[in-house]
Amino acid sequence: MEGQSYSMTWCSTSRMWMWRMQWGRQHYMWPARTGTKRHGQRDTAQILLLRGAKYLPDKNGVTPLDLCVQGGYGQTCEVLIQYHPRLFQTIVQMTQNEDLRENMLRQVLQHLSQQSESQYLKILTGLAEVATTNGHKLLSLSSSYEAQMKSLLRIVRIFCHVFRIGPSSPSNGMDMGYNGNKTPRSQVFKPLELLWHSLDEWLVLIATELMKNKEDSADITSILLKQKGQDQEASCISAFEPPGPGSYERLSTGPGESKPDVLAGKQEASADCQDVISVTANRLSAVIQAFYMCCSCQMPPGMTSPRFIEFVCKHDEVLKCFVNRNPKIIFDHFHFLLECPELMSRFMHIIKAQPFKDRCEWFYEHLHSGQPDSDMVHRPVSENDILLVHRDSIFRSSCEIVSKANCAKLKQGIAVRFHGEEGMGQGVVREWFDILSNEIVNPDYALFTQSADGTTFQPNSNSYVNPDHLNYFRFAGQILGLALNHRQLVNIYFTRSFYKHILGIPVNYQDVASIDPEYAKNLQWILDNDISDLGLELTFSVETDVFGAMEEVPLKPGGGSILVTQNNKAEYVQLVTELRMTRAIQPQINAFLQGFHMFIPPSLIQLFDEYELELLLSGMPEIDVNDWIKNTEYTSGYEREDPVIQWFWEVVEDMTQEERVLLLQFVTGSSRVPHGGFANIMGGSGLQNFTIAAVPYTPNLLPTSSTCINMLKLPEYPSKEILKDRLLVALHCGSYGYTMA
Repeated sequence: MEGQSYSMTWCSTSRMWMWRMQWGRQHYMWPARTGTKRHGQRDTAQILLLRGAKYLPDKNGVTPLDLCVQGGYGQTCEVLIQYHPRLFQTIVQMTQNEDLRENMLRQVLQHLSQQSESQYLKILTGLAEVATTNGHKLLSLSSSYEAQMKSLLRIVRIFCHVFRIGPSSPSNGMDMGYNGNKTPRSQVFKPLELLWHSLDEWLVLIATELMKNKEDSADITSILLKQKGQDQEASCISAFEPPGPGSYERLSTGPGESKPDVLAGKQEASADCQDVISVTANRLSAVIQAFYMCCSCQMPPGMTSPRFIEFVCKHDEVLKCFVNRNPKIIFDHFHFLLECPELMSRFMHIIKAQPFKDRCEWFYEHLHSGQPDSDMVHRPVSENDILLVHRDSIFRSSCEIVSKANCAKLKQGIAVRFHGEEGMGQGVVREWFDILSNEIVNPDYALFTQSADGTTFQPNSNSYVNPDHLNYFRFAGQILGLALNHRQLVNIYFTRSFYKHILGIPVNYQDVASIDPEYAKNLQWILDNDISDLGLELTFSVETDVFGAMEEVPLKPGGGSILVTQNNKAEYVQLVTELRMTRAIQPQINAFLQGFHMFIPPSLIQLFDEYELELLLSGMPEIDVNDWIKNTEYTSGYEREDPVIQWFWEVVEDMTQEERVLLLQFVTGSSRVPHGGFANIMGGSGLQNFTIAAVPYTPNLLPTSSTCINMLKLPEYPSKEILKDRLLVALHCGSYGYTMA
């Protein structure tokens, strides 16, 4: 067939390669259907190209390369590039095409990068250059934020993926560039340095303007726009709405000037700095996310890049300004917070101030990231994935089977069947969790003991009487972690201190009240009084139960010879608290957390406080406001008919169920009403009604509480509006106003 003219194209309707010859009207086809092996595609393309087939698009403009990338056929793309080297750059540019599936692009580029070190470096350099171009477009303000942001992050994700899986990928940081080594691998990041430099300039410039804190900053917008060299052809900024109320005035610039309508008028000029923050915050945050991804892919697993930590510390004030003005940035771009406790601590107060609902959505979004989209407990399962448990020994049989199950599969979905029964589905799963939550606190297993009020549970320091107690604690942690992972509520409530242990929050002396109210009162008395001349003769050691025998236990090295004084009594109280609430049950806590963290990462659960964790695990109880009113006492000058009390109950009636739970937690330390209603609420010394005490009013004074006696100390507010505002602030600002009596 020498001398003939051929063309290589793709038949879109029959999904096969077509070889066209100018030999009469006949078409010859080599079948290579998408269901065949990948080497079939490669071999077909190889044959066609060897025979001189031309590379042509079909009638819809779709090229063979387009179809190969769409199908993830890396080997076939390799063949096409061998015959048409210009297609290499085309593939790199395809990473900007949002219509192509990202996983298919990864698959193709992964295959190409593994052919040789030089090919690997060439691909990474090309991706870095494309990412830099897209990043500068995003920072120029002349582009569509949404499209440009998605394009940048998509390219960077692909870049990082290829970097990690390249030939002879390093397992440590010695060849990864973050330590300054001038290796070939580190050089692929060089094009991105231009983008990181621009990012740094933006943040420094905004920080400078923030520090000036002038009312008249008329030149800030023009300075920023000129500084960043906006696209010369852009005549206006379109398709971009900044966050916050209203929209930013359209910014139109020529090459080197700002449109008059943007900066006209002193009233607009005075707000320019804040407006620029609104305009740029999301864009800069997306580039920060890209920077973090590139820093992270150069680090060994589990380590945070020192360079990125230094970057965040340098621009700490500007980043906090971004987050304060638009907290959603945390959820959208600041994923680094979840992976770096040092950085998380800088923003924790801002994160905790976000609505509980938003944090829940962020929690589950990250918890399930990377998992296949499925309806959790309803996903199809094989017979081997079903948890077959015995109803008459549900605790032990469940413990045995869960310990042997594949954690990754349990995270994706649960299927439970009781031995000898046919039922399956979500109802059976709910029943399984409900029964197990009751069994976990079954006294026969000696794992948990009831708190002083009888409604919550605390790990039993004497659980060692059960030889398998640590295995069972680990199992209990697995069950609660699984329940939280799958949004299944459990019928069990723990003491506030145990929720703190799960969250990694230090306990304090107030937590002792849940297990020993009288001892807690004694600790409070020590803190409230001068003990210098009382002759208590306390030392930093206490007598406690150790494996059934009373022993003197030092609170710190040499504690038996260290006297408690007025100066060190706070340390004594804290160490006593830690002994009673933590050290005495440390093995049990560790075993529980080992199981819990198999399904719930510590970095994610810290988004919540101890009250919110209880709501996540056990749900929101119903509260009868009429019963609440009926069983409330008034003291220190208040009576039921007083206007402040009437306003208070009107505010409570208007509250959401969540806010009522917060109020109950704020005053009593518990989110639950005991069996029998508010008449059976327990205090530090037995039954103790909910009580409201009068406090003299001063401006901005918040309500406080004494949880041991279920007392709300309510200032005598001059109006219902002020009362409502101050009360809600106290509830949503958390557990900082608590006192004990």
